[in-house]
Amino acid sequence: MLKKDVLKQITTPLGGPAFPKGPFKFNNREYLNITYRTDLDALKRIVPEPLEVEEPFVKFEIMYMPDATGLGRYTESGQVIPVTYNGIKGEYSHCMYVDNHPAIAVGREASAYPKKLGAPRLFIDSDTLVGTVDYGSLRIANATMGYKHQPLDFDKAREEITAPTFMLKIMPDFDGKLRICELLRTQITDITIKEAWTGPARLQLFEHALAPMADLPVLEVLHASHILTDLTVSTATRVYNYLDDEETYSPSKTEEVEVSLQK
Repeated sequence: MLKKDVLKQITTPLGGPAFPKGPFKFNNREYLNITYRTDLDALKRIVPEPLEVEEPFVKFEIMYMPDATGLGRYTESGQVIPVTYNGIKGEYSHCMYVDNHPAIAVGREASAYPKKLGAPRLFIDSDTLVGTVDYGSLRIANATMGYKHQPLDFDKAREEITAPTFMLKIMPDFDGKLRICELLRTQITDITIKEAWTGPARLQLFEHALAPMADLPVLEVLHASHILTDLTVSTATRVYNYLDDEETYSPSKTEEVEVSLQK
């Protein structure tokens, strides 16, 4: 393969890439979101500067994607934390557990989603919407919500899904030193809300050394939502470079640095 042809590739292995070029569109993407109160000191220990934590809240989420262009069908789960950056309110993506390799690979390589292999599920059990997450053979989360108890305002549902999301992109060089250490920002703008519901909910998190969601304990469930959408995953931009201690984005700046292959 000629050098000029190597530069046309988006990932390896050559001839059988781990994921295709985007954009990635999702039809009938289904969310179970549970927002809960946790320990503020625990949050401050894990949220990286220059992000700021103001309230002791966490959103646990499970997303079932039955139809994702280029990626197929899969489910993912994780925790996001409300934060502020330069006066912008958003969410920090803390951890994600996913059952689909192309989704893991593209999320980590082309963006900065903190994805690991796991086994989340979202299903209906009689009158209850149930979300579970296993890591290996062990259960790390059980979530339940009353199935379609009360309609949720579509504008509020849209706000839940479209909040700016901040993520850490960390990549070592061949010698083990950091080659990339950046804070990225993304935001979903192309979205259609099809259904939105709320109702009573409960969440249990279980201790695990390598999937430590329980390090952010559930003290009180504050809100739950069940949302069905169509959407397109947006590109990410770099907002902070830790290696240069350089801010590359602020609300007053217009330039953006594309770091995603989703063109």
